[in-house]
Amino acid sequence: MKIERMVVLGLPAAALAGLILFTYFSYRDDMIAAEARVSIGSQIVDTPCGPIEYALIGKGTPVLLAHGAGGGFDQGLEFGRPLAERGFTVIAMSRFGYLRTPMPADASPAAQAAAHACLLDALKLPRAAILGGSAGAPSAIEFCLRHAKRCSAMALLVPAFFPPGAPPARPSFMSDAILGSDFFFWVNMKLARDTVLERLFATPARDFHNAPREEQERVLRIMRGALPLSRRRKGLWNDLAIVASSPRYELERISSPTLVIGIEDDLFGIYRSSRSAAERIPGARFASFPTGGHLWVGRQDEVVSELTGFLNQPAAGKRAEFIRRAPSISARRDPRTRSRAPLKSLHRNQARFPCCREFRSSWCTCRPRPASCRN
Repeated sequence: MKIERMVVLGLPAAALAGLILFTYFSYRDDMIAAEARVSIGSQIVDTPCGPIEYALIGKGTPVLLAHGAGGGFDQGLEFGRPLAERGFTVIAMSRFGYLRTPMPADASPAAQAAAHACLLDALKLPRAAILGGSAGAPSAIEFCLRHAKRCSAMALLVPAFFPPGAPPARPSFMSDAILGSDFFFWVNMKLARDTVLERLFATPARDFHNAPREEQERVLRIMRGALPLSRRRKGLWNDLAIVASSPRYELERISSPTLVIGIEDDLFGIYRSSRSAAERIPGARFASFPTGGHLWVGRQDEVVSELTGFLNQPAAGKRAEFIRRAPSISARRDPRTRSRAPLKSLHRNQARFPCCREFRSSWCTCRPRPASCRN
């Protein structure tokens, strides 16, 4: 009887030990793969602004890609590959504190903008368009302000900056804990993916589940691509500090053709600041989508189409234009989405939106909006 009891009690212990071993080896294998992924495909150039890691893909008009928080050259390649496939040379750099680009004493957006110019010098490129994604927007803005002659065009994709008086919410304790550890991030990715998606990547889980399979896979690549966080942590904390400080940008002085893309249900709450930025930049074009979150899940083709159209014809950005895309069919059927009116009701409601001068089957174009339309 005593022996049988020992055997029974030993089963949970054996199962727990097996689970621990499985978790350890799974984590180890994923981290080895992540380290291998960021160890190839890039190079480092010494510049007056310090060493800068970068990668080049594609052939055509140069586009410098300033990645977002938690990124690096690898995230830049993920975001920039569709542009490279459409006839652009994508320069995907690791900004200050990310991967093999060191963190200098001055890592302000202005200093990062100087590093952008230094990288172009090293590549012998007199000018380039710049794409600032999320937390890469501040340095992209400063680049076009401080090095205007070298900025042929600027695109801001879900730009993570806030107007004065509207600072972002502070990260929660859980967010701090997850971002501070490769293992905690990995475990939460496995056990609480939807929570990580919403709290750290600001993308509604319902948008993810409503998206096509290929879009879900793209978002999962981006989430997994944050590893190893330990090699991005200095840059990540620096980006969070910059965004939280709500710096004032002299957007009215930007002379480059500009496109700003915002997502209405971005859980970082930056949609209004994105629209406000577009209104302040002379002649900027603003394109918005009702769903998709910070990672624009389900909107990849539309976002890439906006970017390529703008970059192929940068002069079009000189005309003030506001574009609001209609929700996808799946989003319109979801009663939880904010845009519940059927698409054809846009025509019936034209009198309610005097700012819209033209209605089409899937979007309306407004230029420039009177104060009564800026809700």
